[in-house]
Amino acid sequence: MSALFHDPLWPRAGDWPSAHDPAEASEPVDVALLGVPTWRTSLSATGAHATPAAVREALRRYSPTLIGPPAVDLDAVLAIVDAGDVTEPDGDEGEARVRRAVCDLVTRGALVVALGGDNAATVPVARGAAAGGLVTLDAHLDLRDGRSNGSPVRRLVEDGLDPRRIVQIGIADFANSPAYLARAAKLGITVITLDDARRRPAADLMAEAFSIAGDGAGGVHLDIDVDVCDRAVAPACPASVPGGLSAHELRTLVRAAGSSDALVSADIVEIDATADTDDGRTVRLAALCVLELLAGRATR
Repeated sequence: MSALFHDPLWPRAGDWPSAHDPAEASEPVDVALLGVPTWRTSLSATGAHATPAAVREALRRYSPTLIGPPAVDLDAVLAIVDAGDVTEPDGDEGEARVRRAVCDLVTRGALVVALGGDNAATVPVARGAAAGGLVTLDAHLDLRDGRSNGSPVRRLVEDGLDPRRIVQIGIADFANSPAYLARAAKLGITVITLDDARRRPAADLMAEAFSIAGDGAGGVHLDIDVDVCDRAVAPACPASVPGGLSAHELRTLVRAAGSSDALVSADIVEIDATADTDDGRTVRLAALCVLELLAGRATR
């Protein structure tokens, strides 16, 4: 990124203190960023482990300001910290490190926003937050056999997550198989197709999703798989296809989700920052999803 112009009257997002700073350790936390650069079990070649750093850099292109009226400075109304990255988060030992990091942040009162990494990050983040429900924004069901970025929903169910508290939004034609669609139906997962999602106001859709996913003990984890978007706005997502959600549609859904009191954790995944366009449009969209979660949190 080229040097950004400095204006003391135009603050930049992303300049958040370290969660590991002793001065912050005893302070209440509203939101904590955590890099979870999973990539080793991806079904497609990916440089997703480079993405957390890229998203942090992209955040500084934006201001933490909602225009209102009245204007709201997110940094003034939320206590936000950056917990850095979990080293080597893949595999059993790596996932254990992610779970511990997420659990520690949730214990401090934080909404944890995990920067992936591929979709394998969803499993340890949701488990670390002790989420009892799951909402996904994804073109894919992620119910594949095996252990990969295509299996997090199946793995969470096998780990004890009640599938009747899973809502999957944006499931697309030509991106899934009859076998896995049958598996979702048998498990009792609520599937909202891409076409259905487009027909409904974002606030109503998310209210229904969180009423289902939040109906029980434990909060809700939100999985934001950016390949739910149109390939024109998310070219750095290996599995994005033409015809997905627009950037505006995704941002609106994410802000609506961020406003739910049931939300305890979220991940932003499936972006390969090394494959983005020269203008960095996919990574910039991920950074805006971070800010939309903050906006939802601040305006509850």
